[in-house]
Amino acid sequence: MGFPTVLNTMLNLTPTEHKDRCMKMDFLIDKQRELCAKYDKILPIIGNGAKMAIEECQNQFSFSRWNCTTFPDKNNTFGNVATIKSREAAYLNAIAAASMAYAVTRACTKGELSEYCNCDQKIRQKKNQKWKWGGCSDDIRYGERFSKDFLDIKEDPNTALGLMNLHNNEAGRRAVRSRMLRTCKCHGVSGSCSMQICWRRLPPLRKVSEGLYKRYEGAYFMKYVEKRRKKLKVANPGFKKPNRTDLVYLETAPDYCEKNETLNILGTSGRICNVTSPGLDGCPLLCCGRGYQTRVKDVEEKCDCKFVWCCDVVCETCKSRKEEHICN
Repeated sequence: MGFPTVLNTMLNLTPTEHKDRCMKMDFLIDKQRELCAKYDKILPIIGNGAKMAIEECQNQFSFSRWNCTTFPDKNNTFGNVATIKSREAAYLNAIAAASMAYAVTRACTKGELSEYCNCDQKIRQKKNQKWKWGGCSDDIRYGERFSKDFLDIKEDPNTALGLMNLHNNEAGRRAVRSRMLRTCKCHGVSGSCSMQICWRRLPPLRKVSEGLYKRYEGAYFMKYVEKRRKKLKVANPGFKKPNRTDLVYLETAPDYCEKNETLNILGTSGRICNVTSPGLDGCPLLCCGRGYQTRVKDVEEKCDCKFVWCCDVVCETCKSRKEEHICN
């Protein structure tokens, strides 16, 4: 749903067309289709949330062996990699839930879902001695609730995968809520700021995805336990129990070094690496010890740009040769 070609076809649908489109989406379960059809303007908003999730995932993993590759022609956007109960799948669920909550919350504030939500009115009931709540606060609670209703409904809490996904979905939503910002404007005689009117707004989604990436790096390896009730338990008894903002996973993923068509893993052969970096983007790690080749490229770039009154920027074209290092 997050691909541009799909998003474009969801814009400007009539209520009837919207409902028909929702009911024909076979990758959704019945309850998701019903919820989609109930909100006659929600489809492009959900699609925009999916688009943001893809963009944020690809930004955070751009230098990793698995770089969040998408497959527009498949029902599963990220291919069969997403079927492994891995740390990568944990991140995908978390950023998807976060992005949906984010997109719906923003749509509420912009009046795109005015029949169902707008600004957060409940926050105005909170009292504070230093400032007064006013303005139009982003209603993150509504966005969270929609994200929960839409995404969590397809998970079975009686299975290991269902419990893992439910936990990571919630971690994603909390990553947005915990980063909500307070913006204030001063009021008073001669700029005395005797009164501040404040409102809450969404953080940059990039900050949310960065926070979730740190949780991905420290994700908890869990095991599925069936006793009095079904639950996930830390596999290593020496580790503390994860909280609701941590990510959890159940299976170790492959190293993503070699191509695997069954899992839709592209491998790292042909990827450009950084010869001076000791990190994930460095040639030793990204190329998985296979080595790399160096090629020289002729590059043309704008340079020596000057502002000419009025109102142009005139640049020269500079030619240079740059080295690229490609994994074997």
